[in-house]
Formats: sequence, C-alpha cells, structure tokens
Amino acid sequence: MVKVEEKQSPKVERPGGFRPRSLFAEVQHASDFWTTLKRIWKYFNEEQFLLTIIFIVVVIGTLCGIYAPALQSKAIDIIAKKANGDLNSSIIYMIIAYLIYSIMTMLQGFESAKLSQKIVKKMREELLAKIIDLPIKYLDTHSHGDVMSRMTNDIENISNTVSQSLPSLFSGILTIIGTVAIMFWFCWQLALLSMLTVLLTLLATNFLSKNVRKYSKKRSALLGELNGTVEEMISGYRTVTVYNHQEITIDKFAKTSDKLTSAGIKTEIFSGVMGPIMNCISNIGFVIIATFGGYFAYKGIITVGVISAFILYAKQFSRPINEIAMIYGQLQTAIAGAERVFLVLDEKNESLDGKECKIENAANIEFKNVCFSYISGIPIINNFTLNIPSGKKVALVGSTGCGKTTIANLIMRFYDIDSGEILINGQSLSEMARGSLRKNIAIVLQESILFTDTVKNNLKYADENASDEVINKATDLSHCTKFIENLSNGYDSVLYAGGTNISQGQRQLLSIARAFVANPKILILDEATSNVDTRTEKMIQEAMQQVMKNRTSIIIAHRISTIRDADIIIVMDKGRIVEQGNHDSLLASKGKYYDLYMTQYAGFST
Repeated sequence: MVKVEEKQSPKVERPGGFRPRSLFAEVQHASDFWTTLKRIWKYFNEEQFLLTIIFIVVVIGTLCGIYAPALQSKAIDIIAKKANGDLNSSIIYMIIAYLIYSIMTMLQGFESAKLSQKIVKKMREELLAKIIDLPIKYLDTHSHGDVMSRMTNDIENISNTVSQSLPSLFSGILTIIGTVAIMFWFCWQLALLSMLTVLLTLLATNFLSKNVRKYSKKRSALLGELNGTVEEMISGYRTVTVYNHQEITIDKFAKTSDKLTSAGIKTEIFSGVMGPIMNCISNIGFVIIATFGGYFAYKGIITVGVISAFILYAKQFSRPINEIAMIYGQLQTAIAGAERVFLVLDEKNESLDGKECKIENAANIEFKNVCFSYISGIPIINNFTLNIPSGKKVALVGSTGCGKTTIANLIMRFYDIDSGEILINGQSLSEMARGSLRKNIAIVLQESILFTDTVKNNLKYADENASDEVINKATDLSHCTKFIENLSNGYDSVLYAGGTNISQGQRQLLSIARAFVANPKILILDEATSNVDTRTEKMIQEAMQQVMKNRTSIIIAHRISTIRDADIIIVMDKGRIVEQGNHDSLLASKGKYYDLYMTQYAGFST
C-alpha cells in the first residue's frame, strides 16, 4: 500500500455546466474512425450471446412490422370484396404481428440496455485501473477535469449509442430494405412516386441540422462566457464593489446576454420547425399516395387495401431515414469519445519493477550531483548534493519555486532524475521497485485529502490492518482524539466530500495522524502544519519529536517556527543548496536564512 497523501486535483468545470445533447448538436469526429470502431468491436465480441439475442429480436420485430400492413391491406380488400380469404383470420394474424412487433421492440430496448451497461462497465473498470497505474507525471500534465470527462461523458456517449443508436440503426436499415422491397412488390409505379418525399426529407434535414449545429455551437460558447462573467462577479464581488465596477460588469453581462438570446432564438427556431416540416413532407407523401393510388385503383392496377398499406409503409419508410441521419452524429461522437478513452488506455503504466527497498531501521538518504527538469531544457534541480543522516530531521527552506517539493517528488520516485544518483542506505533509488519504496515512506502535503468514509477508515487508509490501539496512539500524538470524540459517532463518524464537515485544521490533523498510522521509516512533511493555528502547531511539533525518533524526517516549510529545531536546515535557491547548518549557525552567518528569519519575525521587507 502507498502511504501517500495525494495532492487534490483542481476542479475543471465545463462551460455552462452539463447540458443534454441536442438531436442536432455539434458532432465530434474521431481522427481514426475505423481503427477505433474495430477496437470497440472487441468489447462486443465478448458479449456474443447478447448480440445474437438482439439480432434475432431485431429481425423478428422488423419482419412483423413490415408484414403487418400487408395483412391490413388484405383485410381491407376482403371487406371490399377485392380479395378472397377469411377476414377473421387476417385480423387475428394482424393483431398477432403487431403484438409480436411490440414485444420485440421492448425486448430490443431491454437487451440493448443490458449490453451497453456490460460494455461500459468493462471500459470504466479498465480506465480506472489504468488511471491508478499511470505515472504521476501524466496526471500532473493533463487536466484532471479532462481525465474525469473521459470517465464520465465520453463513456456515457458510448453507452447511449450502444443502447439506443446501434439497434435503431440496424432495425432502421432492415426496415428501409424490407419496406422498399414490399412497396415495389405491391406497385413499383407508386413506390417510385413515394421516393420523392425521401429526397425532400434529406434536403430539409441537411439544411436544418447545419443551422442548428452552427447556432448551437455559438450558444454554448456564449453560455460559457456568460457563466464565467457571473462566476467572476460573484467570487470577486468585493473587488467589483470597491472599484465601482458594478455598471461596467452589468453592461458586459447584458451584451453577452443579448448575443446569447439571439443565438438561442435562432437555435430554437431551426430545431423547432423540424417537426412541422417533417410532418408537412409526410403529408405531401400521403397526398401523392392518395392521389396516384386512387388513380391506379381506378385503373385496376392496385386495390384500396394496397393504398392503405402504402400509407403505412410511407410512414415506416420516412421514420428510419430521419433516425439514421441523427444516429450518424451520435455514432461519430461516441467513436470520438471512445478514441479519447483509448488514448488513456494506451498510455504507458508506471513501472513497478525493481529490487526490494531494504530499510531495517532508519534510512540514510544521499543525493549525488542530482539534476532534474520537468520540462526538457528548463532545469529545476541543479547539481544537488546532500547527505541526510539516518534518524535526523532535515528541513528544506527557500523561496517558492526553488525546488523544495521537487526533492520530495524525487524521493518518492514520482519522477525519475535526469542525471546523478539518489541512494537510500547505499541502494540506488532507480533500482528500487516503486511500490516497495513507498511502503517505507509517508508524506503529508499541504492539501489534506480525506475520503467519504468513517474517521477510522480514513486513518486505516495508511494501513488497513492497523489496530485500534495504533489508531488511538496516532490520534493522541497528533492531538485529534478530543475533536474526534466530540463528533456525533466518534471514530465511526462519516466524513463527507473530502471532510467538509470538519474544519481545515482538523482535516490536516487527521492527515498527520494517518501518516503516524503508516509507521514509516522516512517521513516527509510538505507544509504539513500550514493550515493549523500557532497553538496547535506547537502541540504537533511536540508530538512529532516522539514520532520522528529513529526516523529520517524531511520537513518542507516556509514558517521558521516549524523548522528551527531541525538537526540540519538546507536553504535552497534556484535548485541549488546555498546554505546549510542549524538554526543558530545560519542566523549567525547572516545569509539568506537570516533574511528569511528577519522577514518573518522583525518585519523586514523582502
């Protein structure tokens, strides 16, 4: 288990919040459609039984849907005495056909939903397992909101496509083929005339969808801009008021709002007329069938029953054409989402290979000419050489960006060094298995992370086998016991949303207690007491004196009060060590440490 306090990822909100996708929403396109589609198909291959059931259900339902109007045609012709046969039998067969069609449609929805959830479950499990195994560098260099979007939005698009679009696409194609075939079998002349409405449908759909996507995209951008303006105004309300920018802010909001209103009206107009136009085209089709069908019936080419069947077939024929046009966009977006998911799945995992980290008691850490850069060509650590003796408490101080936290990242092997060497008890860090190394280290960061669980389980996150005695000792040492016992259910109290139901300082104390439970050989505290008051900080420091005995401890801090009793204080600047010694000797030398001390305690300016 990794005894690490992870840094909280920043929330990245989508502009405008969540909005359901319109039938004509902007379509995302995959860069390699067919390769991604083949890869998705591998997930379907694992569910061949369900696929077979869906295939059978769709075929039976489609055939019944196509055959039912033919039975209705025959029944009408029997009534009109234009055909021979038993009317009762025809009606019964027609009812059975429609009943089977309805049942198959329900089964299709049920089985498709089951298939989509199984595929999505597998993809989500693979994606989460992959994210957990990714190097820290990947998550540091990629938007956390984007990673979350792949887990939620992109996979949800795939789920919707599998459960709704693909079965509809398959049944739609079968319906079109079957309907056209039977229409030409009844009367090829009337079938050709009915095809005129298909051309009108395609032209109308293409024109309207282009305009809806255009203004929908514009509306989304403006809505994001509007929400950004409101968010800035609310979060910076005091500043807006102090500098009398109320009217300027209102004017900016009004201008964006006017543009949004215009784009919204145009979007709703073009999407709103889609239904009436399709109904108009459908009615035109009915007029064509009624007019020419009546003429053909008068000439004896077809019967009245055939006209009735053609009206139903024309409706059946136009519906899947509209659906396929919409499904195309949904399919493109789903494939694009799948491609984004596969990009994460194809990332290289963090290597866990290496030798076991052997630390019997305390650990001696040695840096030899270490150089490191997050971005090639921009060094963060330059020729860093330092020996941290076993069981000693070493403090790293310096200005922001001097490389203090980077040293902790290198010890944890979150990143590998560019050159040089880091040794623990003479064993090279680069040869150690990361998992084995991290079992011996606990790190507490400035951002305290707690999970939605009980206090006890949050503490046992460091060691799931920790006894109540160990937990109680850890909370006593970190001065958590009193406020934990004051919670409604004590150690069984549930912490919600990262511990928002307790104070920031209490969350930090629990994080420190969790590190105590880990019982590490190496303890790293990165601004660990920055969120507690001076009195609590002093109590924590007293407790740490006991916890740090026979442990190598590294403290990263800005506040001199936190590190003045350290055995060794390392002053860093631009990735290098500029001063080294204890508190008294560094003050006596009157260098950078002295300047820092005077800034905090004597009111000197930096």
